[in-house]
Amino acid sequence: MFIKIALFFILARLLGNPFLAILVLLIIVYLLDRKFVGIFPSVTKPFKRMNRISKLRAHVTMSPSDVSSKHELARLLIERKKYADALRLLESIETQSEDSAEYWDDLGTVKLKLGRIQEGEQHILRALELNPRVKYGRPYLRLADIYMSTDQAKAVSYVQEFQQIQSSSCEGYYLLGMMYKSLGRIQEAKAAFQESIDLYRALPKYKKRQERKWAVLSMLRK
Repeated sequence: MFIKIALFFILARLLGNPFLAILVLLIIVYLLDRKFVGIFPSVTKPFKRMNRISKLRAHVTMSPSDVSSKHELARLLIERKKYADALRLLESIETQSEDSAEYWDDLGTVKLKLGRIQEGEQHILRALELNPRVKYGRPYLRLADIYMSTDQAKAVSYVQEFQQIQSSSCEGYYLLGMMYKSLGRIQEAKAAFQESIDLYRALPKYKKRQERKWAVLSMLRK
């Protein structure tokens, strides 16, 4: 905090405008976060995604039998929360994608988002049967998230399943802590957040970059 205040006064003096100094300071904080932590969202990603969606739509119109392009387009539409459009694309390639764990996870995710919980869960569990490590176990987190407010015991069990896949994941312990916190199990929540922090400290350097966000969030929650 002291460093930020000192930097603000230095910038204000150099720029001669406190509002401009605040803006520059926010930009610096954002750039540092994007480089070292990753809590703030990318500013450029939505534009890149929209450009890619536009190109894929044109390609799929010209080549309607291109399954991989349809699947990629569906994934990008899921990111944009265009779930109905994504569902139509995914259903159009089901016959060609029956053995793909990634496909069933995407289809399940869309149905979860559309409120078709049982179907979505069945599809995601099918994906995990085909490949228990599909998308590094993240389907378990999707299932945990959907049940967080309706069946917290099941939500916790899904997070624990994820932890078995990703035993070196700070994210898993952070989410487990959030689950316990929502259940009012404060001491267990604190223990999970501490596990996330301790795990981060023990990780090799190459792994810390991708886990730093969750360690920082755990510190804030703890």
